[in-house]
Amino acid sequence: MVSARSIIYYATHFQELRNIIQWTTWHDPVHERKPEKESPELKECFRLLDLTSRSFSAVIKELHPELLVPVVVFYLILRGLDTVEDDMTVDIAEKEPLLRNFHAHLDDESWTYDGNGPNEKDRELLVKFDVVAKEYNKIKSSYQKIITDICHRMGDGMADYAKKGNVSVQTIADYEQYCHYVAGLVGEGCTRCFVEAKLANPVLLSRPELTESMGQFLQQTNIIRDIREDHDDGRCFWPKEVWSKYVPEFGDLFLPENREKASHCQSEMILIALQRADDCLFYMAGVKEQSVFNFVAIPQSMAIATLELCFQNPAMFERNIKITKGAACGLMMQSTQNLEVVCAVFRRYARLIHKKNSPRDPHFLDISIACGKIERFIESIFPSQTAKSLPAGTNANGAVVPAVAAPGQKALTSEEEAKKKQEETEAKWDMYYMMLAVFGTLGLISCLMIGVAWLAGARFDLALSGLKGGNFFPNKGELPSAAQSVASKFESAVHSEL
Repeated sequence: MVSARSIIYYATHFQELRNIIQWTTWHDPVHERKPEKESPELKECFRLLDLTSRSFSAVIKELHPELLVPVVVFYLILRGLDTVEDDMTVDIAEKEPLLRNFHAHLDDESWTYDGNGPNEKDRELLVKFDVVAKEYNKIKSSYQKIITDICHRMGDGMADYAKKGNVSVQTIADYEQYCHYVAGLVGEGCTRCFVEAKLANPVLLSRPELTESMGQFLQQTNIIRDIREDHDDGRCFWPKEVWSKYVPEFGDLFLPENREKASHCQSEMILIALQRADDCLFYMAGVKEQSVFNFVAIPQSMAIATLELCFQNPAMFERNIKITKGAACGLMMQSTQNLEVVCAVFRRYARLIHKKNSPRDPHFLDISIACGKIERFIESIFPSQTAKSLPAGTNANGAVVPAVAAPGQKALTSEEEAKKKQEETEAKWDMYYMMLAVFGTLGLISCLMIGVAWLAGARFDLALSGLKGGNFFPNKGELPSAAQSVASKFESAVHSEL
């Protein structure tokens, strides 16, 4: 049910309401599922996907048929692994071997796990993990190999961090290594699946830094945004190397008297993430198929928008913030078109970040450079100034400069250029004449109507006197004062004759 708060919000944000209506009404999936042809196990996998994913479920379901089931299975397996790692009620003595050996259970169609705490939101996925394993064993062996490899490496990385307990991330290198295990490896696995399905450029496999940046950008954005929620849960993923520059203890960032220091710390974290943005755009240029492009582009657009929302926003230290549904629908509409439109999204939010950037911030210059780097990359692939026909003329030395034409167009001679200018001038004057004729006709008709009304006895003097007296909206049946005086004189004259 829609809350009263949402109604009030969208009543004053018509564009966001329009985005929601347009997305729900006009969006057509690139590919559609065919539930009638799915096995009961696969239908259950899709139900678990909806249960565990708030943002990825819709875009996954629209993937190319070649990738649909492998990606669903891949997501659920990694979500199950993440559920074990996130659950603080599972003892480390049980958690560590479970994480390291999770990949070994994928072939076992009878394995399930019910050791999660009762409040773990994704507990049902592991309780019914046997249906995921059954679908895993049905997909192509090439996809199985990719999924198993990523699951194994991710499980080892998660186990290493789980052994540290609640010890915070110490250095930026540790921070990026953690993001690599939980997101960078996901990007690698997805890229290998895309290339295996021949839906992405194989060159992406030779540029692992692009794949890494894709995962890092998403995960770092989530960590920045979720700082309040993680702190309330007793976890800290912001590296001590960063926050210790501003406060002695991590919890001090949330004190009202430290808002400026917290803002500067936040700026540095956002700066680290922003430096990955141009790599993300470069990666998207290597995607061949529209549904895969949508799958990649939508989360990245959401991430850059989330960074802009968090930047210089003290509310993120008080509560968990996120972009509105209306803004998200607008981003999804733009991100499901092409790379040029997605670049425009990145450019827009980079400029918004640059606009909010304060010279008092110690990272002012670095953030400005990072935003400029994004714009420069976009300009290199989609120049804002394209070659257009330029007239012939002379340069500063008096030498004749020939006309320059855009590719595929014929350069105009001086005579053709003069003729073109003359035609443009004539067209402009034609428009002026047309406007003069229209307004002249309206004026003439108005004068004729007023004249006929005057000849018929209309008393414009009464109307003018009423307007001068401020009587713009007389009550029904009530005569203006001037009209009343005339009427009274007329009545007295008639009575006197009688």
